[in-house]
Formats: sequence, C-alpha cells, structure tokens
Amino acid sequence: MNKRPLRSKDQGSFILNSILWVNNLFSPYWLACIPLTAVIVLVWNTAAMAQGFSQPEDVGQLKIVLDSVFLLITGTLVVFMNAGFAMLETGFCRQKNAVNVLAKNLIVFAIASVVYWAVGYGLMYGNGNGFIGLDGFFFNGSSLPYSDSEAFEITKTMVEGQEVEIKTLTKVPESISFFFQLAFSATAATIVSGAVAERIRFDAFLIFSVLLIGIAYPITGHWIWDGGWLASMGFRDFAGSTAVHSVGGWAALMGAAILGPRQGKYSPDGTVHAIPGHNMSIATLGCLILWIGWFGFNPGSELAATGNISYIALTTNLAGAAGCITATGTSWAKDGKPDLSMIINGVLAGLVGVTAGCADVSYIGAIIIGAVAGVLVVFAVEFFDKVLKIDDPVGATSVHLVCGVWGTLAVGIFSTNGHSFLTQLIGVLTVGGFTVVLSSIFWYGIKATSGLRVHPEEEVKGLDISEHGMEAYSGFVKEADILAGGFSSTVGEVSSGIEM
Repeated sequence: MNKRPLRSKDQGSFILNSILWVNNLFSPYWLACIPLTAVIVLVWNTAAMAQGFSQPEDVGQLKIVLDSVFLLITGTLVVFMNAGFAMLETGFCRQKNAVNVLAKNLIVFAIASVVYWAVGYGLMYGNGNGFIGLDGFFFNGSSLPYSDSEAFEITKTMVEGQEVEIKTLTKVPESISFFFQLAFSATAATIVSGAVAERIRFDAFLIFSVLLIGIAYPITGHWIWDGGWLASMGFRDFAGSTAVHSVGGWAALMGAAILGPRQGKYSPDGTVHAIPGHNMSIATLGCLILWIGWFGFNPGSELAATGNISYIALTTNLAGAAGCITATGTSWAKDGKPDLSMIINGVLAGLVGVTAGCADVSYIGAIIIGAVAGVLVVFAVEFFDKVLKIDDPVGATSVHLVCGVWGTLAVGIFSTNGHSFLTQLIGVLTVGGFTVVLSSIFWYGIKATSGLRVHPEEEVKGLDISEHGMEAYSGFVKEADILAGGFSSTVGEVSSGIEM
C-alpha cells in the first residue's frame, strides 16, 4: 500500500518531532540512567554466575572479586569528596578567592596520589615496628588482578593431554587496598585547606600538603590501622575520626594560628567582624556531596562486602541527620535565626563524630553521638573565633578536630564491644600531641624559608588575581561592582579584573 507524500506542514512537524525525540533521548534524565543500568546488568550477571558456582573455591573467587569492586567503588566515593570540600570551602569564602580555593582542592589529590605512592604508604603499611613502617616505598604491589603472585595460588593440571597452570585468586589485590587508602590520605590535607584559606600562599600550602601526607598522617595512621602500638593497646578508630579528621584538624588549627587572621577580621579592640562567604548554594551542594561520600568513607572501611556495611551506612546517616537537627536548633536558640552555615557544619559534625564508632555503636548511640556533635560544633566555632581569636573561614577545626576528638572518645562510652574510654583518651592525646608538634615544625619551617602568607596588598586584591591571574566569575556583573560604581568594593585599584 502506497503512503501519501508528506506535505510541507507535515514535513515540518515530522522534523520538529524528530528533533524533540533526539533531545529527549539524550536528556540528562536518560543519561543518568546509563550507569544505573550498568550496575543492574552487572549485579544480574554476577548473580547468574554465582548460581553456577558449585565448588567452594569458585564462591571464594567471587567473594574476592566482589570485595575488590566494593573497595574500588567506595574509594571512588571518597575521592569524590574532594569535590564536596571544594564546593563547601569556595562557597564559605569570598568570591575574590574562589579560584584559589578550587585550585588547592583539586591539586591536593594529585599531590596525595604521588606522595602517598612514593612515601606515605610505606610509612603507614610497610613492615617495621609499632611506631613506623620501614619498607614498601614507591608502591610496587599488584597493578592488575592477575599479575601479583602473592594474590594467587598456582596449581598445575592436565587439559587435553597438556599441562596448564591455573591461578586461583586468594585475596583482594593490594593495588585496590592502596587506592582506597590513598583516597583517605588526601582528605586530611583538604581539611587544612579551608582553615588557612584566603591568605596563604599557594606554594606554601602545596609544600605543607606534601609533608602532611608524606610524613605526619601515615605515621599516626600506622599506630592505629596497621597494628601499631595504639592498636595493640585496643585503641579503636574504625574509619578515622582521629586518624584522618583529628589529624587534619590539628594541622589546620596550627596553620590558622601561625598564619594569623584575615585582614579586617578583628579590630584593635578585639571586636570580631563576620566575613561572610559569597555563595551558600555551592556550599550546600558541597555538604550534600560530602554526605554522600561518607557512605564510601565509613562502609568502605569494612574493607570487604560484608553484611555489616548496611549497618555502618545507617549509623552514619543517623548521626549526620542528628547533627544537622541539633546544630540548627542550637544556632536558632542562640542567635535567633537558623544559620545555614551552622546547618551545614552540623551535618558534617555528626558524620565526623560517628566515623570512629560507626561499626561499634547502636542506632541510638549513633544518634546521641551525632546530636552532641551538632551542639559542640556551634559553640566550638564561637570559641575559636571569639575566645582564641583563630580565624577559620570554614570552621574546619570545629568540625574535624573538635568532633573528631568527641567521636573517638564516644567509642569508649557507646561501644557495644567494650572498648576502653581510657585507651581512647590516650590515643586522642598522643596523636594530637604528635601532630601539633610535627605540623608546627612544618609551618614554621615553611614560614622561615619560602614564606607562608601573601603580601597584604595581594590579600586585599584577592588570591585569584594575585596568585592565579584570573577570576572565577570573570565577565559577570557583581553587586559589589554596581555599588562601587564599576569598581570592586574589595579592591579599589581593580575594575573587571584589570589593574587601574
């Protein structure tokens, strides 16, 4: 049967409908379904394969493969937390320093990748003593699942009259474990970035990051996670309230104190002036990214795809939610308004607090830990800001240091496995003391050599222009430009990024 030819009006409708169909086909909603579909297919095929496994060694092989995939996925979530830190810190800082904050949070993972590979992993997980690892530098573990002889049991059998070798996977390849631990090492340095923002030299921060990731962080990590002297005492820090967050918090505290406050933060009479961030939208987005990333951070620390990971994920989420609620209520009651920055920090405070005990506390215990952390962070921000006069633009010390200490001690209170409060206290004090001393040496050493702080005029101009020669919002008309008649209110000599 012959179809009638399309008229011009019909042809136009047909073309328009075709364009709309193609546009819908490649819309973000459809594209977002692609990775979900891949995961479903992978799980479906894995289940089908498992049904065909009749030998115990076959099931063991599958378990090791699933553990490897689990660590790879959770490690990737932890890496993605760098994006959360970048968004959070950038939003809490002023627009003239946005490029600088973004640059620091991006390059710190690259630095961690190389430094932890060369030095950090060996100091942390190398064979040595209870204090430090002494080998394994320039990591040379398995690069592919079937290239590490230690991960396989090799047997020989006859197949069609010929002798062949059969490799049986016996453990998760070390390269997967290395990747997961690498992701953690970068987190400690990103914590420091926020506390010293808006006045530190870019090269000074890079040097400190190398020293923190290459020396300070792995040594204390060895004490806690590789059978070191603290672990032998029974110290418990499941996912890093102390090993990661408090270490980063102590280093951040010393950096902020040694650097001094930003210009205009404190008057000569001691009056505190708030310096608000420029974009709470991306700060909130950063908080949500970090919240999601914590489901890699804490469950991934189980180091295997066990039935316990769902329990850890739930305690993690409950603590974060409780911290959010109590921080909101506390700031509302204290200041008369529900401060969004405190809501954000309340979420992070709860998550940091439960990180040490997420596998060892009850659901009620997790809620209590998160709730207390949410209250603590509100008063800690005010304490550092108004009492100690330490200028921390994003509240990193309050979130990661204070709540990391609280969460570690809380294991000795709420743990269902009988962990000692005294042992937890010893761990907090020794790790804190070691990190304070070593990071102070690093900070003062950098200050005496290359210098720590940018020139006062560069600070006023903004680190984006003075350190990087660009603006994050170049070409956009900003409210400050309008109010100042075309000149930036923060830089009298700069208009639209050009020196006058």
